[in-house]
Amino acid sequence: MAQSFDPKSFSALHGRRVETWYLACMNEGNPIETLQPVLLRQAYYLTGSLTDSEDIVQEAYLKWMAADTQSVINPHAYLKRLVVNLAINWKRRQALRRADYYGEWLPEPMAMERADAGIESHQMLSYSLLVLLERLNAKERAVFILKEAFDYDHEEIAEVLDITPANSRQLLRRARLHIKARPNARVPQEEQTEFLDRFRRIIQIGDTAELETLLRDDVVAVSDGGGKASAGKHPVTGRTRVARMLVGLYHKFYREISISRTVICGQPAWVCEEGNAIRTCLIFTLREGKLHEVFLIRNPDKLSALQKNRAFVSRNAPLDCLDRKLC
Repeated sequence: MAQSFDPKSFSALHGRRVETWYLACMNEGNPIETLQPVLLRQAYYLTGSLTDSEDIVQEAYLKWMAADTQSVINPHAYLKRLVVNLAINWKRRQALRRADYYGEWLPEPMAMERADAGIESHQMLSYSLLVLLERLNAKERAVFILKEAFDYDHEEIAEVLDITPANSRQLLRRARLHIKARPNARVPQEEQTEFLDRFRRIIQIGDTAELETLLRDDVVAVSDGGGKASAGKHPVTGRTRVARMLVGLYHKFYREISISRTVICGQPAWVCEEGNAIRTCLIFTLREGKLHEVFLIRNPDKLSALQKNRAFVSRNAPLDCLDRKLC
């Protein structure tokens, strides 16, 4: 059962524009109490950028205000279609700019579990899956997300994207083939906590051989500094190389700073702070009891939302902190 939407709390997490948008809709007589979080989540899953998703949702509302809404039979479907197509256009423009991006591009980390509290677990896309979705073109990605995360049937997808149901099925098959995604089994919170505590203890003493026992043979580490923070330009693969990299990074950058544990898109993560500024977000993928992937986001532009909402997240999300609480 979906929880009641609190615009003031949600705006604290996702920006003042959200509250303004919600209240304006209510004043217009459109009770969209549960719609706005869905629109934001749709845009985020399609773009991988929270900041741009907020702009997309705002633009959709402005278009709604300018439209002849009296002739709109289903306002919710209309707004969802607007957001999806605006996000697709944004993703296409971004693809043209990616050639100039330094190194690997990773989705912006978004701690939105509180906003997604009423969402079924199978509808929440993991961070590692969002990374895989970068292999798809904008329309393939839209079909996959609408089908897998929002339970649209192919007739509904066809209406939203202005394609045929047969084309929708073809795009979904192509998307699944491209990403070859293997579903991650949900790792119990206790197992995550135990693993990350052991992981941290081993890194602290610098025992790379012991750390290798926690890593899968096919482990990969991907960093994103965007040319604005030091980060590896290419992924690092293999137990030995990843273990050496993680130990080296910890002792060079993170040994004397605060590290707190949180959840990003359903996956365990570390938030590394120095002087009340978030410097790095590390997101971990566990598979069969070992570390399969680690994503290191260091681009300050992609950490701005976490930084802005630092107090809100620490107050509302279950952060089992390692050194101290963010608050």
